[in-house]
Amino acid sequence: MINSPLKPDPWPRSHYDLIEYYYARYDKQIASGEYQPFLYPWGTLGAVVVIIYLLIPHQNRPWLKKCRFLVFAWMLGFALYTLMYTRAKGMASSFGIGVISAWSVAWVSAILVCNDAQTDFQRIERLEGFFKGSPIAARDGNEVSKERDQDNEETGSSTAMDTRQVGTSSTYSKTAITKDMVQGHSSPTHRHGAFAWQPYPLTPFIERADWVLDIFCNFRGAGWNWRTTSIPPPPKAIQTQLHHNTTTTPPPKTSSRIHAGQVKLYTSRTDLLAANTRTFILGYLTLDLLKTVLMHDPYFWGLVDRAPPSYLPYAHSQTLTHIAHFTFSMLGVKTALQTIFALGPLVFTRLPLGARAEHWMYPETWGSYSIVLDKGLAGWWGAWWHQTFRFAFQEPSRRVMEVLGWDARGAVARAGGLLTAFGMSGVVHACGSYSSAGDTYPMRNPMTFFLVQAVGVGVEAALKSTGIGARVPRWCRRVGTFMYVHVWFYFTAHLLCDDFARGGIWLFEPVPVSVFRGLGFGADGRDGWWCWWGTVGEVVRWHRGKTWWTTGLAF
Repeated sequence: MINSPLKPDPWPRSHYDLIEYYYARYDKQIASGEYQPFLYPWGTLGAVVVIIYLLIPHQNRPWLKKCRFLVFAWMLGFALYTLMYTRAKGMASSFGIGVISAWSVAWVSAILVCNDAQTDFQRIERLEGFFKGSPIAARDGNEVSKERDQDNEETGSSTAMDTRQVGTSSTYSKTAITKDMVQGHSSPTHRHGAFAWQPYPLTPFIERADWVLDIFCNFRGAGWNWRTTSIPPPPKAIQTQLHHNTTTTPPPKTSSRIHAGQVKLYTSRTDLLAANTRTFILGYLTLDLLKTVLMHDPYFWGLVDRAPPSYLPYAHSQTLTHIAHFTFSMLGVKTALQTIFALGPLVFTRLPLGARAEHWMYPETWGSYSIVLDKGLAGWWGAWWHQTFRFAFQEPSRRVMEVLGWDARGAVARAGGLLTAFGMSGVVHACGSYSSAGDTYPMRNPMTFFLVQAVGVGVEAALKSTGIGARVPRWCRRVGTFMYVHVWFYFTAHLLCDDFARGGIWLFEPVPVSVFRGLGFGADGRDGWWCWWGTVGEVVRWHRGKTWWTTGLAF
């Protein structure tokens, strides 16, 4: 990575030296014209074009419907340009340029190429304030009263209160909904009443904008008819309302199946807020502790070949060092994502956003680790680890199988889907590696890592097909699965973990105030209570270029 002469106190002496080095190198790259700074709002131009296109109804305009492929081409070109010619000064922002660029292409492919969002997708929304026609009761009072009781019992007091407010008009006739399903008259902040499937709305414009922004930002599909299988269905009372209050043709792809691989669904807003508050506070403290500990080890500065200091408990064993680096890296990524994801429910459930404010719209992000013991690597990647990217990664293979007429359960189709999903994950992480501040190996490390995981899952499937596992006790099978998974990661995880370290991921400062460094546990004399020394001015600043389109907020 960085060549330095061997001496008792070699450079870099601490992670601060590397941060200053990368900042100085970035400034030179921008000054020389090698790269352009990543600027806001111009960096969002790719997504803006997609959103504008989605805001224009095209159901009765075949030529405009076909233009979605041109919009995808625009997104692809913009993402490639961003990846190749722009850079950010911050360590996390540098990595994010590549990841977000690649992910934007994958996501737009899923909603515009593999599907047509305006005609294929529907979401759950409240009825009152949306449908233009007057609501009428389609059932007698006893049925409505019974539904209210179900709401109160299964979805919490907030949903029951809304149902009581609308009285007998909480149920809409299927005929009225069919007629007025896209002609609303109110904004999302005025949603009340029961729930129904909402197709692409034509009016009012603010409702259409809300629908489009929801589809563009809701990657796991909670509350949509394309919800990933890792997310459980809505509560039973909500499903009953959807059945009675929606058109005679149910939305495609919906499923009410519940299985062991699904994440937890909170039963009330109180439980949701309490759990995510705990997650955020614990995550903050864990990130602070990890950052404090990791900066004692040069590996996490990006010097992957430098030995850890002798006072670290794992320093005297190469095996323990390898395990520690993998474990800390995995914990760092998981904790960071889990802490960030906890902010969404804490904010959006307190806003007047109709169905988007409901507690069952925000299921847990991580599954139970027990699924790994039962399913191995397939359980690790398909159920325990966050499933944010799942829909976009599985749609290309699903669409290809649909066009070719293949059986989705066939061996060839399953192998193709597996390689496609892990291959796309490899591309996304390789792009993040490519745009990172440090000297990385995108194809040799992240791309190879994810392709190897597909091989590991395939090996598991082959072993299970022999039927050997069915003849041993469950506890023994779980022990063997645990050993297989972690031995596999022992020999493969370094491909990704080393690349994260080389790229400078761990040089990013996740917390503004550090409890542990303030108490004196830091790795450098500059460590203290306040951690964002110069970060705001260095990493987020106003950049004035020669033209108006080269001027903006630089990261």
